[in-house]
Amino acid sequence: MENPRDIFIAHLRRKGLFLTRERRLILEAIFSLRKHFDFDELYDTVKKRVGRVSRATIYRTIPLLIDSGLIRDVFRGTSGTQYEQVRGLEHHDHLLCVSCGSYIEFKDERIERAQQEVCKKHGFVSVDHKLGIRGYCRKCALIKRVKA
Repeated sequence: MENPRDIFIAHLRRKGLFLTRERRLILEAIFSLRKHFDFDELYDTVKKRVGRVSRATIYRTIPLLIDSGLIRDVFRGTSGTQYEQVRGLEHHDHLLCVSCGSYIEFKDERIERAQQEVCKKHGFVSVDHKLGIRGYCRKCALIKRVKA
């Protein structure tokens, strides 16, 4: 498997762009997090490493990283859009608590098969998908007295 830096460089070259110091630092910060992250977490991580970074540079780099297939936007959480690295991770879906912001990653083969069947039925060729179910985690459902 290619390393993320090489993948990103190749993607940038296809777009006529370069791997700047800032883009490299953002990429390294993302792959050091090893968890879901939002813009502010990424900004804080990069800032701690280099002392000063432009928010605009991070905003412009995130779409490049998504287009390169290295990260994806997962869901909109209580603190904004959450992202995760894609490389090296097995496909999974998410349950998101709308109260506390916690999430559960899961994989269910029945859902995967159902999606494949739907695509086949409609002659559709799937290249990617994401499933996010919003609701209440067990703890928040008890507090709010919401029944499953």
